[in-house]
Amino acid sequence: MYVCWYNYGGQPAVAVPQSLAAAPVPPLVPQPVPALHHQAPAEYLIPVSPQTVLTHLGVPRKRGSEELMSHGAMVTNGTGLSPQLQGEMNDAKKVKLDSGANPPSRVVHIRSLPHEAAETDIVQLGMPFGKMTNVLVLKQKNQAFLEFQDESAAINMVSYYQTNPAQVRLKPCYVQFSNHKELKTDASHSFQNANAQAALQAAQAVMVSGNADEQTTILRVIVDNVLYPVTLEVLHQLFSRFGKVLKIITFTKNNTFQALIQFSDPISATTAKASLDGQNIYNGCNTLKIDYSKLTNLNVKYNNDKSRDFTRPDLPSGDPALDQLQMGAHAFGLAGGVPMAGFGMASPGAFGAAARLGMPLAAQGGSSVILVSNLDEEKVTPDALFTLFGVYGDVHRVKILFNKKDNALVQMADPHQAQLAITYLDKVRVWGKNIRVAQSRHAVVQMPKEGQPDAGLTKDFVNSPLHRFKRPGSKNCQNIFPPSAVLHLSNIPASVTEEQIQSWFSDYGAVRAFKFFQKDRKMALVQMSSVDEAIHALIGMHNKQVGENSHLRVSFSKSTI
Repeated sequence: MYVCWYNYGGQPAVAVPQSLAAAPVPPLVPQPVPALHHQAPAEYLIPVSPQTVLTHLGVPRKRGSEELMSHGAMVTNGTGLSPQLQGEMNDAKKVKLDSGANPPSRVVHIRSLPHEAAETDIVQLGMPFGKMTNVLVLKQKNQAFLEFQDESAAINMVSYYQTNPAQVRLKPCYVQFSNHKELKTDASHSFQNANAQAALQAAQAVMVSGNADEQTTILRVIVDNVLYPVTLEVLHQLFSRFGKVLKIITFTKNNTFQALIQFSDPISATTAKASLDGQNIYNGCNTLKIDYSKLTNLNVKYNNDKSRDFTRPDLPSGDPALDQLQMGAHAFGLAGGVPMAGFGMASPGAFGAAARLGMPLAAQGGSSVILVSNLDEEKVTPDALFTLFGVYGDVHRVKILFNKKDNALVQMADPHQAQLAITYLDKVRVWGKNIRVAQSRHAVVQMPKEGQPDAGLTKDFVNSPLHRFKRPGSKNCQNIFPPSAVLHLSNIPASVTEEQIQSWFSDYGAVRAFKFFQKDRKMALVQMSSVDEAIHALIGMHNKQVGENSHLRVSFSKSTI
């Protein structure tokens, strides 16, 4: 029986004898086999005894309607360990990598992993050596534990990688024995434990088939019950936790949002399918239906918001019209024939602002806090940033940095809103300067301690009545657009005239055009001479009192006058 072992780093293949001995495994000369596509990682045929490597594994526990991107008691990598294991992680850097560092154990400790390493990467490191019973990845510490059923298998793995350094995703890593005899994970962290079991079962499926090349690396993803649009970035972040994603193509056919996702190896694809099929991206909606595709390679011509080849950053952005034709053509190569129909897409501007998106995103570094830099420190205020960033989500806190006042931290209600703000506001011109918006390493924005001077630079908006997205599915959720010169006004009292409105907005620039909505005079469009002026007008005019009990609402519009 042969197993196709995918190897990111290109370390040599290893042979596992029929009976696992304690002696180091000598390296073999690799025998290349045809790659799945021209840029796939190296792969080698490795002789493995079924009795040596196969194990009966239970089906991963499904989470049913539990949302993938909801805050809760899900593990943030590093919390699923016993105190003893936590101590081991802290001491790991002090341990020299040699055979005498720790006595032999069924548990192997892997250090210096790349941040994007997943359970599938660790499973593939240990796959040639014997039966694996558990795996735990701690992304925040760039470390992992792999448990074998037999100590002799762990001895073979450690012995081999001491003379042939291991690599994961092209980064060298270090393999040694753990000072624990078994790997105990917290049963309450079902999400992380399910990922581990899915990775182990995927490895078993490849071993049972006897030929990984026969298994597809491409998944077809259909999103059912779509209330909020799914971006390519969200898909990449979601699926990357199960392995290396090489390419993604998204398209809409028969009112159905679909995606084709190509992994670097079939184990990652199988793990992703086992873990995500039937799960919700957002709270109670956007349900994933995942099948294997019959395609063997995705032909991505353009890198844009609809398609991406992560191995080819040099690709052009392309013509959107031609790009859509290219993506639609892929639909005919999907497994299962005609794509499913009947899944309505929300408007392109919709998003799950009220859905609590923490998912693995939080564990993967998806913070709700964003760093805003290159601000005009003479003009920036917490309220101004609250208003501007509040267009793309509910702002909870704002802190202008005391020692660097052209920088600020903005905490959104959830990581998805933070990502939307980054997408729409990064490099936008505000107060004459192109601001930079990026994800912060901070998990929350800290309020100043009692008695600590702050000079009004930090402000809490959690209970603000001005949040736009408190009600899921509201019109505000369906009208999110990038900054534009045309602004949408609402909540206009009948007593307010066009001349008054133009006079107010002319304080922020030249008003090029204005019109009331014919069917609803409470709403209007106003066009400024530039996007910069429209941004300033939105900051200055949103929530302006325009009547005894009326406050103006201002948003960016996709319309023209």
